[in-house]
Amino acid sequence: MQIWAVANQKGGVGKTTSAVTLGGWLARRGQKTLLIDLDPHGSLTSYFGFDPESTEKSGYMLYQRAAAHQELQPETLIEPTQVENLFVLSASTAMATLDRQLGTKEGMGLVISKALETLDEDYDYVLIDCPPMLGVLMVNALAACDHLIIPVQTEFLALKGLERMLRTLQMIQRSKQFSLSYTIVPTLFDRRTRASLDALQELKERYPEQIWASVIPIDTQFREASLAGVPLSIMRSGSRGALHYKGLLDYLMGLQSPPAAMNS
Repeated sequence: MQIWAVANQKGGVGKTTSAVTLGGWLARRGQKTLLIDLDPHGSLTSYFGFDPESTEKSGYMLYQRAAAHQELQPETLIEPTQVENLFVLSASTAMATLDRQLGTKEGMGLVISKALETLDEDYDYVLIDCPPMLGVLMVNALAACDHLIIPVQTEFLALKGLERMLRTLQMIQRSKQFSLSYTIVPTLFDRRTRASLDALQELKERYPEQIWASVIPIDTQFREASLAGVPLSIMRSGSRGALHYKGLLDYLMGLQSPPAAMNS
């Protein structure tokens, strides 16, 4: 099972779109895929028709069970979507209270890791949609994932959000003593604007080793797919935006280490 987290400490950069569209491509390729929404705003949850205000099945229950020293049983909280091979662990708005409730409790940073250990044989891929702020939820996502995807809107203010995200990553890696690879993905690119072109050039100059060589363009069909509650990679796989995410998925899959048996 491969686990990817999608995070940036700035909203509106395409985190949910990235998780949903990549998840759709994986499902389309026959990969059993779990999308985990760790953002209390619940954009990914709402995308698939679940209500983060009222859902009784959500990731919030994992933290409640962990705090009560109960068995996590994440399989009881996962819902199928209308897309074959694609499943969702929803967010609840109550997750916004977790830092205040449980942030200082021992082991709360590893709840998602422990939950996913029990699902290792059940899914091929897991994508985690993170909140745009540092806290117990983002710490959980970074501790659980094998690779971090950082969508960055190609405009100046988003570059500042990327700097914050990378500082957070360095801080967590030092405190938890682990190393995490990451890919910077330029999003919402509009080649007609000087701002997009300049921001992309700056990203390439600052992060030549970590940046994906292509971009995710602005595409109004992402909004149409969201209204339909279906990933664009499923609804219109030949659209410009979907094809760019297909290229990103090919790149990310190419980064994976081969199975141990193949290394010998």
